[in-house]
Amino acid sequence: MTDTAPEIATEVAATAVQFDSSSFLKTVTVKAGVYVMLNAAGEVLYVGKAKNLRKRLSSYFRASGLTTKTMALVGRIHAIEVTVTASEREALLLEQNLIKQYKPPYNILLRDDKSYPYIYLSTDHEHPRLSIHRGRKTGKGMYFGPYPSAAAVRDSLSWLQKVFRVRQCEDSYYKGRSRPCLQYQIGRCSAPCVAAVSEEDYALDVHHTELFLKGKSSDVQDELGRQMERYAEALEFEKAAELRDRIAYLQQVQATQCIEGETGDIDILGGVMDGGQVCIQLLCVRGGRVLGSRSFFPKSQLEEPLALQLEAFVAQHYLTGGGAVDMPREIISNIPLDDEDLLAASLSEQAGRQVVLSHKVRSNRAKWQNLALTAAEQNLKNRLASSASSLKRFKALQEVLNLESLPSRLECFDISHSSGEATVASCVVFDGNGPLKSDYRKMNIEGVTGGDDYAAMHQALTRRYKRIKAGELVMPDILFIDGGKGQLTQAQSVMAELDIDGLLMIGVAKGSDRRTGLEVLIRGDNGKEITLPDNSPALHLIQHIRDESHRFAITGHKARRDKSRRQSTLEGIPGVGAKRRRELLRYFGGLQGVKQAGVEDLRRVPGISEKIALQIYEDLRSA
Repeated sequence: MTDTAPEIATEVAATAVQFDSSSFLKTVTVKAGVYVMLNAAGEVLYVGKAKNLRKRLSSYFRASGLTTKTMALVGRIHAIEVTVTASEREALLLEQNLIKQYKPPYNILLRDDKSYPYIYLSTDHEHPRLSIHRGRKTGKGMYFGPYPSAAAVRDSLSWLQKVFRVRQCEDSYYKGRSRPCLQYQIGRCSAPCVAAVSEEDYALDVHHTELFLKGKSSDVQDELGRQMERYAEALEFEKAAELRDRIAYLQQVQATQCIEGETGDIDILGGVMDGGQVCIQLLCVRGGRVLGSRSFFPKSQLEEPLALQLEAFVAQHYLTGGGAVDMPREIISNIPLDDEDLLAASLSEQAGRQVVLSHKVRSNRAKWQNLALTAAEQNLKNRLASSASSLKRFKALQEVLNLESLPSRLECFDISHSSGEATVASCVVFDGNGPLKSDYRKMNIEGVTGGDDYAAMHQALTRRYKRIKAGELVMPDILFIDGGKGQLTQAQSVMAELDIDGLLMIGVAKGSDRRTGLEVLIRGDNGKEITLPDNSPALHLIQHIRDESHRFAITGHKARRDKSRRQSTLEGIPGVGAKRRRELLRYFGGLQGVKQAGVEDLRRVPGISEKIALQIYEDLRSA
């Protein structure tokens, strides 16, 4: 941002029926700035920037040359708000902040707010450890990355264990060791916890790990080579052979990661477009070493060219990362970007150093560029194939159920518990691309008799569809219930109570011998039972969403059950916090002594009043 405060001017034009573009364009400024398009309800449809606002906005209202999707956007416009900025750079930053804030449906959106993981080497411990880290870097130590995904970090940590054997266990686990753990037995840790390695040798392993993560693998190999020679001269051939194996493994890793010298913090973008979808592959190189890659599939309702989609990715990924993404020194794309200079200047200003954008590269950079492009092509091909298969299943479902239009959103509910304990309901959502995991929800069921699946289903559906009725969530086209007529009746009862009409509900009941492929579908609108052949694409879709809801419910139930079993019986008692629990356990020597104590005995514990003592006594006997 410049020191000069931006000139802010907002111009709004709207009519009750149709946006008067001609009147608006006569008065709109020719300066640089940001425009926000709104619908009749005042919701943001699209946010854009322009060097010349009048010229850019005029392009939306020309008589011909607009795509169908752009015309659909223009038809929904009821107002346009304009903010004038002092420079194009300020316009770019403001545009990205508004996109992040409002997530307009017609903008290109990444839908990815996760922070990127790092490898963390602690230095505040006598025996430093390696671990995966996300979020703020507050710990004492060194951070290496960012890595494009947690999987890339885990892969790196795995082979670091094999080569350098620096511990990766939690400090609490480390402190409790009296003998080496399994990692030592399989040669993946030198067991500093029990002094199985000397302080000097462990410090050397940590030093080599640090050098390697900084991209100085050649230095590591040189040091290991000299150490191997010393062992050989001292006739310590087993130790020399171990170092020989380490050097060979390092050479193998180096060859597969295409290391170029020992420098280079670069992000490589491979972008491809096909079938109306876009894939952008991000390849991360730090210290001349490939850390991994990650696929992004930006969503846009407008038919934007690939170059514009890549520009939007660069702006959203780096300018609005909120510090979660470290700025590389160079960003390489497979095609030129129109606003390359503007983006480079904005990125450089944010980083406080020069950031270069390029697309014409040679040598290893060209190899990395081809690698990212090939990965993008393959991942998009796989996604399109999956989308085609999903579309085939949705069409088959439409035909089987005699629906007038193709369903686009499905929900399925299931209940899981262990003999009534820790009951959890799951709601999973599918759209045309398959599972929509961002919309999955788990619900802890309370206040119902243990094992009463009907009451649990009634509570879960009521909680979910109250929010849908209020407009907070999207109404599905079809609601599937994992169960027979009883569970389906609960769904019908909930919809009647909430006055929700027109929602198709289908119970998915197991067949006579409960085998997969013999499911019976029960329609909620007419009670008709449908049995599909086991090769039906519609049945495969229903089985998929049913199995996914079952898996999600079991996962939630197990997590809740395990948490409750790990908790002390005292934790659920009102007024008994951590300090009072500690005093009770110390006074009576354990939980069993607390359970056997009377009210007068409990009153003798420091901090326990007569009221709390009575509460503890009654709760422990009703548990």
